[in-house]
Amino acid sequence: MSDKKNKYMNPYLAGFLIGIMMILAYYYSGEGLGGSGAFKKVAIAGVNAVSHDYAKDAAYFSSSVADGKSPLNSWLIFEVLGVIVGAVISAAYFGRLSFKVGKSPKITNRTRLIAAVIGGLLWGVGSQLGRGCTSGLIMSGMAVNSLSGYVGLMAVFGGGYLFAYFFRKLWI
Repeated sequence: MSDKKNKYMNPYLAGFLIGIMMILAYYYSGEGLGGSGAFKKVAIAGVNAVSHDYAKDAAYFSSSVADGKSPLNSWLIFEVLGVIVGAVISAAYFGRLSFKVGKSPKITNRTRLIAAVIGGLLWGVGSQLGRGCTSGLIMSGMAVNSLSGYVGLMAVFGGGYLFAYFFRKLWI
């Protein structure tokens, strides 16, 4: 098992396979890949469970709960579940499955978890304001040759380089 632990997929092969998955996603669902839609569907299902009358009357929720349909009956939910299950299976097979907080030795677990929660909340708000997550914007946008996909790619990586300087002590 130790010889498998340090082997990773060739990044060019991985990129090619993601491209194939993108083509299949467009062919079978009419939509590209992305993760934020699944989280939105779970939130809508929660609102619907608490107050169905509100969910069916609110413009934001109504299309997902109309005619008694469940917002959880979406391919996006199965996509994200497949990513999670696939990651766990892969990590277990290659001997990398462990439960720990990945962090710099210079910070505490508490600081790392707080930073992760804040980052997750910002991701959630940003993905809704931007009408999708970075994978949906960049991969799906570029797959259909949309200018927003290319601009998004430059903004995400450019922003990452700018902010990395200020937050580097949380990781290095």
